Amino acid sequence: MTLQIAEYLLAAAMAFVVIALIVNLVALTARKKPASSAKKATVAADDDEAVVEELAVVGAGAQDAAVGTDDGARPVLPPEKPDEAPAKPAPARKGTGITMFGTAFAVIALVLLTAYLGVRMAITGHGPFANQHEFAVSFCWGIMIAYVFALWRFKIRVLSVVILPVVACLLVYAMRLDSGVQPLVPALQNNLLLTLHVGFAIVSYGAACVSFAAAIIYLIYPRLKLKVSRERFDEVGYKAAVVTFPLMTMMLIFGALWAETAWGSYWSWDPKETAALVTWLMYAGYLHARVARGWRGTRSAWLLIIGFAAVMFAYFGNEFFGGLHSYG
Repeated sequence: MTLQIAEYLLAAAMAFVVIALIVNLVALTARKKPASSAKKATVAADDDEAVVEELAVVGAGAQDAAVGTDDGARPVLPPEKPDEAPAKPAPARKGTGITMFGTAFAVIALVLLTAYLGVRMAITGHGPFANQHEFAVSFCWGIMIAYVFALWRFKIRVLSVVILPVVACLLVYAMRLDSGVQPLVPALQNNLLLTLHVGFAIVSYGAACVSFAAAIIYLIYPRLKLKVSRERFDEVGYKAAVVTFPLMTMMLIFGALWAETAWGSYWSWDPKETAALVTWLMYAGYLHARVARGWRGTRSAWLLIIGFAAVMFAYFGNEFFGGLHSYG
């Protein structure tokens, strides 16, 4: 019964992720219409001011002509300026309430994912790393943690159009896997080291997804109408990668310690170990190219995209190549 309730939590989290994506898409597309309307209103106001100025000039000319026919006793006075109307406060930007709902739905999805993982941990007595289903949900949790933090830190909501679809696809994948509770195999019974290893993995992968989203938005920026500068996405991608790399380093260190305890060797060149090492080297190469070589813009964005592709390959690699990390 408790496990069935947990399944409902996961389904609800999936629903809120999709709703948050739809709301953010509506909010982002709705921003274009108020901008165009405001532009038209500005042009109309400028035309009205031009007409008023022209009438004032004509009136002043007529007054000068009338004064010129006089005997000069009356001084020529400049035309009086009408009292300026008090400045109206700027209208509230449409879509602000909608974007707040988008953020709220994303946070609710994160809370539901947290509750789901908490219930499973209470049932199984171990962290969410026993099978592919648990790690898929944990992957989604790490991405949502990174997304909510990036939304709070950078205030760039357009990242959701890349991040939330990734989360939705991973949740669909997780819900299709066997979610039953199985006893831990002997290799997974070192709870502390394995929890640290998996914990650093899911958070580093979440930060990598944020850098991936920033890189995608940077590349398609010319086709979008955004108020945020293009260079801002280049900066966000770099900052997310700066977080990804040390977390991934800790993942490899604790993974090696766990491997020595479980298999008697720090490194076995298992397919997933190798893929994780290649991914780590890719992010190291990105940071080197960025800091030492000064790579910016398009080349930098493509490196981040390739890096996240390596992350996904490292995650799904054991599905195709098997190895010591294949636990179902």
